[in-house]
Amino acid sequence: MDTLFAANSLAEFLQALLAWVGIPISADTAYVIALITHVALVVGWFGLPAGLFIWAERKISARIQDRLGPTRVGGKFGWLQSLADGVKLIQKEDLVPKEADGLMFRMAPYIVVVASLAAYLALPFSDGWTAVALDTGVFLTLAVLSLEVLGVILAGYSSGSKWALFGAIRESAQMVSYEIPMALCALCPIVTAGTLDLNEVALLQSGGIWNWNILHPFNFFAFFVYFTCATASCKRAPFDLAEAESELVAGFLTEYSGFRWSLFFLAEYASMFLVSGLATVLFLGGWDDGLGILSSIKAASPTGVGSFLANAIGFLFFLVKASMLVCVQIWVRWTLPRLRIDQVMTTCLKYLIPISCFLFAGTVTYPLVLATMSGKTSIIGQPAGERLVQPKKAAGVSSAGATTESHLRITATGTEGSSR
Repeated sequence: MDTLFAANSLAEFLQALLAWVGIPISADTAYVIALITHVALVVGWFGLPAGLFIWAERKISARIQDRLGPTRVGGKFGWLQSLADGVKLIQKEDLVPKEADGLMFRMAPYIVVVASLAAYLALPFSDGWTAVALDTGVFLTLAVLSLEVLGVILAGYSSGSKWALFGAIRESAQMVSYEIPMALCALCPIVTAGTLDLNEVALLQSGGIWNWNILHPFNFFAFFVYFTCATASCKRAPFDLAEAESELVAGFLTEYSGFRWSLFFLAEYASMFLVSGLATVLFLGGWDDGLGILSSIKAASPTGVGSFLANAIGFLFFLVKASMLVCVQIWVRWTLPRLRIDQVMTTCLKYLIPISCFLFAGTVTYPLVLATMSGKTSIIGQPAGERLVQPKKAAGVSSAGATTESHLRITATGTEGSSR
């Protein structure tokens, strides 16, 4: 049974599990089942945080405003309030304005949902626990997430209402503008790690909190700029100009009702967790506990039950970190007043873009300057390259010979190889 936990992929796990119970299957069948399972998990996870954080927003905002919030649906704490809201919205009449373009009007919310859903594919929740492992995972995540603006523009344009159109153009200008500094700040830890693979970026921060990218002098400030831009890209207050009721009624959502209206907010809350999870992977160590305990467990048991339990515990750490960042977004919404459109654009174009460019340039030049002055490329912790690959003497090889031929061990993944 121990071989089940040593599988490198879900397909191998399924093959080993079914063979263990006496039902052997081919590799192709296992890959098909694994594919369906991955899609089901991503789709299920896409809706789960949205429902939880809709409930959390109600409770947190209630506490900030000194009231109770949901207390009746689903028990004392109103656990089933999100489910009740979903059932209510499904039952509402689905209206399409007479002057609207029916096809685009109906298509817009699904484009927003698909863009937010597809961005989850490359996000790792623990070591190797990702739907699609890509060498360019961060680029895919940011690129797919940016497609959400197409659904916003289509929703406003196809509604046949000038208020919806004004809200869509205003919101699309905001989203496109803030994606620039957000992407630049996301590249800062990428430069520090030297890889675009999100799984590797998180692995390079394992071993202790001193290895986390947020302790890098420039990445520390890049984290706060990234989080500000991510809040704006999710259309959250104080940047929720699409819902400035005193001006635009409800922006591009004005003509929507029922289930399609709920899809926009489902995608919004899912995107909130996505950008928070991306911040966790890039800056906050991913699934690392910060004390080196999980790294020690994985080093002692690279495969088997120990590795599986370490990944499961790391998954919980990842959820806690990302959820705390979502709660901060909720906290900010119910604390700060909404900005004007000119203030929003000025903040991005005049301040955040130059700051993000400076931080990116500083991240690139920092190790060069530090190496010139002190001979080191890192002040706190080991450099990223030394944390990933460490030389290990082979049996029967002298120390002199070890300098020319050594066995390189990938300490984060537990795989071994040789290099000359």
